[in-house]
Amino acid sequence: MPRISLDLLQQFVSAARLGNLSRAAEQANLTVSALSHQIRQLEQRLERRLFDRGPRGVQLTAEGRRLLEAVGHHFEGLDRAMTTYRCRREEALTLSASPGVMSSWLVPRLARLVAAHPELELNLQSSALLVDFERDAVDAAVRYGRGVWDGVESEHLFGEWIAPVASTALLERMRGTDPDDLGAWPLLGDPGNRWRDWFEQFGGTPPRRYVAQFDTTDALQRGALEGMGVALGRMVTARPLVEAGLLHVLGERYMPITEAYYLVYPPRSLEHEGLRIFRDWIRCEAEAYARGLADAAGRRAVAG
Repeated sequence: MPRISLDLLQQFVSAARLGNLSRAAEQANLTVSALSHQIRQLEQRLERRLFDRGPRGVQLTAEGRRLLEAVGHHFEGLDRAMTTYRCRREEALTLSASPGVMSSWLVPRLARLVAAHPELELNLQSSALLVDFERDAVDAAVRYGRGVWDGVESEHLFGEWIAPVASTALLERMRGTDPDDLGAWPLLGDPGNRWRDWFEQFGGTPPRRYVAQFDTTDALQRGALEGMGVALGRMVTARPLVEAGLLHVLGERYMPITEAYYLVYPPRSLEHEGLRIFRDWIRCEAEAYARGLADAAGRRAVAG
């Protein structure tokens, strides 16, 4: 059998995983015709049909699946191994954060970083998914959780507080209702079931049911903005809306929670000058933010 180039095998793996020649060709900067020619060339050399071609794309044959199982993981390993050696300029920094944290907390502060370090080039990626630092060309991320993730350095930035928030429209509708008697208000169920902890902490009678139950914080906050009901807002994303007058905190009680925000990065990023600059800056910003939030909420919070 004549020697088969790695390039042919790589194009096969890409098409097999995507199940779509157009997308695979775009990823490889090829025309669909050129990629199809390469796949047929590989099939001829192997004397095996690797794909069934149909109107909805391509599907692996049994022989194609066998080949993918045999070679696919090798390309994954090569890609991980080369991550460290990809061209990385010290002044360029790629950061990832969830959309809520990115827009509500990080971006409003970045003007100060850019002004202090105009040589820094930022590439910002918003995603609710955790970054795979072995696969993705990302230098650091801001994550929300308990600070324990495998294979990364993790630095605590600031904690999180929650408080009941409602729109102006809902306050008008519920005029005269005691803001501390939350069981009398329409409540929006949150992803972490924090209302249970809230009523255990502060007392009161929980409602028999929620007006609506949400599985993401962003959707929950949107429901509160639209006047559907009262949400337990995470202050990192809700506080800018409170300061803008779009949401209002009911009562004077805030509750700290166990999750917090962390700066995480792979060990390879420790030698990156851009990360060093960003890390020093975000530590100062996080410290100032935590002090401000504690002044606003800490004295009125009841410890859990």
